[in-house]
Amino acid sequence: MAEPRRHTLRDIAATLNLSVNTVSRALSGKDGISESTRALIRAEAERVGYVPNALARSLVLGSATTIGLVITNPSNPFYAQLISTVEVRAREHGYSLLLVVTDESADNEMRAAESLLRSSVSGAIVVPVQVGADPWRRLGAAGVPTVLLNRDLPELGYRFVGTDNELGGYRAAAHAVLRGARSIVVLEEDLPITTIAHRIAGFRRAMTEAGLPVPRGSVISVPTRRYEQAALPWQPEQAYQVARRLLRRAKLPDAVVVGNDYFALGLYRALEEQGLKVPDDMMVIGFGDYPFAGFLSPPLTTVRLPAEEVGTIAVGLLVEEIAGAHSGRPLKQLIAPQLVERASTARAGRSLSMATS
Repeated sequence: MAEPRRHTLRDIAATLNLSVNTVSRALSGKDGISESTRALIRAEAERVGYVPNALARSLVLGSATTIGLVITNPSNPFYAQLISTVEVRAREHGYSLLLVVTDESADNEMRAAESLLRSSVSGAIVVPVQVGADPWRRLGAAGVPTVLLNRDLPELGYRFVGTDNELGGYRAAAHAVLRGARSIVVLEEDLPITTIAHRIAGFRRAMTEAGLPVPRGSVISVPTRRYEQAALPWQPEQAYQVARRLLRRAKLPDAVVVGNDYFALGLYRALEEQGLKVPDDMMVIGFGDYPFAGFLSPPLTTVRLPAEEVGTIAVGLLVEEIAGAHSGRPLKQLIAPQLVERASTARAGRSLSMATS
């Protein structure tokens, strides 16, 4: 199906019986236009969904040397590593990096898209908030090549690369089952995003394949969104409070899978206060393999996320989009995470290997 025609300055000028120059000056904020005329032009531009063709303008000016990177939470170690990787890979291709943070806010996301348009970026790599596709649809309509990262918006049909979170959740739960767990609880963030939904789906699949029940209360939300700024650093305190309530249950789970390694810090403390030992009384599996994971006591078994590989592929895909060349790589790419096995799941009498794929 053909894409709808993008409205131009000439269309707006014709509708309002004004010159193209007047419309252009009004929308670019230049002087010499009355406020009433400026308001009329802006209203018409909004009505028809006009956005400037930033890519074309940047090429004319010879300034198409920047790519935008939009992420939700810079305190997330995955995204911190991703920023570094994208910056290095972009520089190798001759591009500088414009970083924009949305803090999981739909309003900030719309502002981020407008900022990229105003900045005349050559292309964008975007981690969407996933509350709608309009900001990134506008970018595409303006001719700005866009690659989605880690969270997809299938309705846009853009190229996408991310971690296979369903596989990550499956591997975490399957490992616990292999270690002897017959009841598992998952502690996850309460964000309504596909990365979390996919991890939970993987956990459920592993339990089903093992013939084990997933009773109500097997997935517990950690209320990180009660903060005004959703993208504050993850709080072990919140997982600690949730874990304290979990440990009041009459029957404790054999293992707990946490949605990020920071939550393991809170869980470890709650277990210690109750005189419970990891892994003898409860196995713990993390997500992320953050730098401190191997230094916990006991060292944390966790799922290592492929941030460097994802970032490298994303830049490669975007450079192809900008050049109008396609290597034949699939439209959607999921990169497998790795389970790193450590002592938090090594119960007495069972062998311990360094990692499993």
